[in-house]
Amino acid sequence: MFRNVLGSLMGLVGAAAAVWSPFRAWYDGRHGRDYGVQELFSSAGITGHTPTLLTSILLPYLFAAVLALCAVLLRSRLLMALAGVVVLGFTILWTVRQGQAVGSLTVGGDGAGHGLGDGLANAFGAGALILLGALVMRGRPTRPTRPLPPTTPV
Repeated sequence: MFRNVLGSLMGLVGAAAAVWSPFRAWYDGRHGRDYGVQELFSSAGITGHTPTLLTSILLPYLFAAVLALCAVLLRSRLLMALAGVVVLGFTILWTVRQGQAVGSLTVGGDGAGHGLGDGLANAFGAGALILLGALVMRGRPTRPTRPLPPTTPV
């Protein structure tokens, strides 16, 4: 029971961090909510267009948070792991697409907000924490199986 509580708590904290991360700076001071989720899959790639909040990269993180909440309620390690994979998958996909758009990524920058920001670090950490929560959880207890009654040959 302790492992389920600890894993659930880790998953919920990770889900909250994932939802919070688009409201932080991701690259060159631009917040994650300023990147559209469709930009990750289009041939145009990352653009300067600012999407609405629910069409931004926040959408997959909200979906992952709902998955993590369902995983806690159902005590499902599989759903918790899926939520972590969604967060890490979209974060990695954004990183690849941003690298394609600017040619190279700068870590840390010059201290003036240029380069990778703390919102991206929050997203990576959130995905890792959700996956770690799935590993810690024990899940549902298995029911003991009853032995079958003996059969008589006919």
